[in-house]
Amino acid sequence: MSYVINNGPRPVAPATRERVLAAIKELGYRPDRVAQAMASRRTDLIGMIVPDARQPFFAEMAHAVEQAAAERGKMVLVGNSDYRDEREVHYLRAFLGMRVSGLILVSQGMSERAASEIEAWDARVVLLHERPEAIDDVAVVTDDIGGAQLATRHLLEHGHEYVVCIGGIENTPSVGDPVADHVEGWRRAMLESGRSVEGRLIEAPYNRYDAYRVALELLSGPDRPPAVFCATDDQAIGVLRAARELRIDVPGELAVAGFDDVKEAALTDPPLTTVASDRPAMARAAVDLVLDDGLRVSGSRRERLKQFPSALVIRRSCGCL
Repeated sequence: MSYVINNGPRPVAPATRERVLAAIKELGYRPDRVAQAMASRRTDLIGMIVPDARQPFFAEMAHAVEQAAAERGKMVLVGNSDYRDEREVHYLRAFLGMRVSGLILVSQGMSERAASEIEAWDARVVLLHERPEAIDDVAVVTDDIGGAQLATRHLLEHGHEYVVCIGGIENTPSVGDPVADHVEGWRRAMLESGRSVEGRLIEAPYNRYDAYRVALELLSGPDRPPAVFCATDDQAIGVLRAARELRIDVPGELAVAGFDDVKEAALTDPPLTTVASDRPAMARAAVDLVLDDGLRVSGSRRERLKQFPSALVIRRSCGCL
C-alpha cells in the first residue's frame, strides 16, 4: 500500500495499483502524517517566518512561496515575528519541533538566539529577501542597492535639486537589511551626482500609516523637498496620502518613488513609480534550495548567495507621462 500512496520507491503494476486504490476508497483510509513524519523525520511542511504579513510585500512574497511549495507537493506554515527577536525564536522552535522539511526565513537582523536555535536543530534554512552580514546560510535576495540607485537617479534626471529618502527606523540593521541597502543605494546615487545627503534621510516605520504621519510633518514644513524616494512602497503610499491631504500636486510639485512594486502601486493616484523584483522566481528558488540537497551550495559566501536583478517600473508619480 505504501508504494501506491507514495508513488514508490518501487513500481507497482497497474492492475495492483487499481485494486489498492479501490480498497483505500472502500475503507476510507487516510495516511497518518504524524507517523510518517516520525519515521522520516520530515513532514510535507515548510515553515516561513516573516516580519509582518499585513504589509503587502511580505503578504505577496508569502503567497508566492506557497504557490512554489504547492508545485513541489508541500504546504507552508507562516508565522509573523512582528520585528521582535523573541517572536522569531518562538516560531523557529515551533516549526522545527513540527519537523518541517525546511525553513524560509525573512529575518529582521537575525539574533544570536535565533542562529543558535537553527544550529541546534541542524535545520535546512534559506534566508529570503535579506541576509545579515554575520549569517552564512544560503540566501535568495534582490539587488536592493542597485534598485534604489536606479530610482534615485531617475528622480534626479527629472531635474530635481535633490531627493529626500524616507528610510527605516533608528534600530534598522546597518548591514544586510533591505531597507538599509535601499538607503545606501539612494546615498550612492546622490553622492555620485554631487548632491549632499546631509539632513535628507528621514526615519519612518515601514508601514503606510506611520509613514503618512511622518510625511505630513515633512511636507507641511518650510523645507518641503522636491522629490522623495521611499524605502518601501507602503511608505510611498503613505506619502501620497499625505500629499493629497495637503493639496500638494504629485508629480507637479512633488515627485515620489518607492521600492517593491506591490500590486497596489499600480492603483495609487497617481500610479507609483517603483522598483520591482521577480518575486515568483525568488520564491521558487527559495523552495528549491530548502528542499533539494543537491541545490544547496557549499562554497564561498558569494556562491551561497543567489541574487536576482532589480528593475525600475516607471509610472506617473515621478513625473513621467
